[in-house]
Amino acid sequence: MTHDVIIAGAGPVGLMLASELALAGIRPLVLERLTEPSTEAKANGLVGQVVPMMDRRGLYERLGGPPGRPQPNSAYFMFAALPLDLSLLEHSPVYNMAIPQPELVAVLRDRALELGAEIRWGAEITGISQDEDAVTVDVSTAGETVRLRARYLVGADGGHSVVRKRSGIGFPGVSYDRTTTRTAHATISPDLVDPATGVLRVPGYGEIRPFLPIRTERGGLAYAPFPGRTPLFSTTEWDRPAQDGPMTLAEMQASIAYVLGAEIELGPATGPGPHALRRQLGGNTRVAAQFRDRRVFLAGDAAHVLVFGGGPGLNLGLQDAMNLGWKLAAEIKGQAPQGLLDTYDIERRIAADRAVAQSQTQAALLAPGADITAMRAVFAELLTDPATVQRIADLISGSDVRYDMGVPDPHPLVGAPAPDLDLALDSDRFRVAELTRAARPILLDLTETGSFADALRPYGDRIEIVQARTEDPPAAALLLRPDTYVAWATDAPTLDITDLDGLRSALARWFDAVPVSTV
Repeated sequence: MTHDVIIAGAGPVGLMLASELALAGIRPLVLERLTEPSTEAKANGLVGQVVPMMDRRGLYERLGGPPGRPQPNSAYFMFAALPLDLSLLEHSPVYNMAIPQPELVAVLRDRALELGAEIRWGAEITGISQDEDAVTVDVSTAGETVRLRARYLVGADGGHSVVRKRSGIGFPGVSYDRTTTRTAHATISPDLVDPATGVLRVPGYGEIRPFLPIRTERGGLAYAPFPGRTPLFSTTEWDRPAQDGPMTLAEMQASIAYVLGAEIELGPATGPGPHALRRQLGGNTRVAAQFRDRRVFLAGDAAHVLVFGGGPGLNLGLQDAMNLGWKLAAEIKGQAPQGLLDTYDIERRIAADRAVAQSQTQAALLAPGADITAMRAVFAELLTDPATVQRIADLISGSDVRYDMGVPDPHPLVGAPAPDLDLALDSDRFRVAELTRAARPILLDLTETGSFADALRPYGDRIEIVQARTEDPPAAALLLRPDTYVAWATDAPTLDITDLDGLRSALARWFDAVPVSTV
């Protein structure tokens, strides 16, 4: 055995998983086929619950967020290029963070290396086999092939995953061949931009609000003027053959003219890159037949790809890493209850299915045709209703995902990420997000008596116990898994036998934890 865990792919998901394992004391090996990090700007930021999740690992400010807790978008967002008025909600679940993917990768790479992960660039996996004890991986590096053996292998190597293909895992779904998507960084005349609002005024068409996509009968357009960077334009055309040869700025300009029926003169990108200039034909929505095959796991795009952009892929993949990391580490350290690793597929498939639902719905509503236009008109009316906006916002952000924690008649918080409460302990003030950065199980006792915390003292150092105060506590006590999801909670102000049995059951179910005196 050469390694505990080998991760294929040094993209955002693979690097996040490496950090999660390293936080738990496991030193993974990351293998990346490329000889250096990609400069391609595939994604432009994070959207959804993944943003506060980054805060829970101390990454929010490192990724460019302002000091303090992430603030949700409480203004406007979009669903299928229809306005989503988040100001109608008491609490918006939609978070946004603008960061080009190369910068995201750089931060996650540095974090993984700081925690002790090993990354090998220019290492291509050419063969995979597994037995009862380990996975054998053939790796080609600089023309030489070496054979590595690990207890587990995780494929985080993208939609064309070698790990998935060589493991024989199916990738069922739908391919779309009607669309051509073009993306380019390009400069425009400052006279077209309102300096106060950032609105782009296009003669012959009208106003285009930044970061809010539009749909016409001939396609779609998104205009994203990220601060300090050349504006990014993206178009989607339907049922129109693409040109041959490399993508050009002139092609991008012609595509905008076709979609809008109006011209925008584009100039070359300036300033810091990398600068996008690419064309993509069609797309896919696919989910792997299984996220686990014995000692092989899939995460991120290797497990699921979505036809519609807007951030769901990274939201999904980075949380795959947070879900899988602590479970793999527990298994390797001999602290996992039976069946823990199986819950990865179960739980993340729930999240993947919800992401697929919203992606395919948006794709359908963006299609051309008078029938779709009529459907959009009805849908726009529904989006004036706060309850509908809440449902759509929860779907976009992933905040509607609930895991089955095996608790009968569960507390409303069970199965969801713990709320980021403001806590006080004597003179100290801190947030739940600051407690979760070490990725450990936590019992949070918010009662006056501290009876829940006292009941867990016999569990030794397996569980971190925090007794604190907060205004308007949403529960009397909460048990948090390392991925910050609530495994158990109660409103009872003092501990009774029912609560004690429920708490002990949750400790055994998720952490194989029993009192030290009984070990």
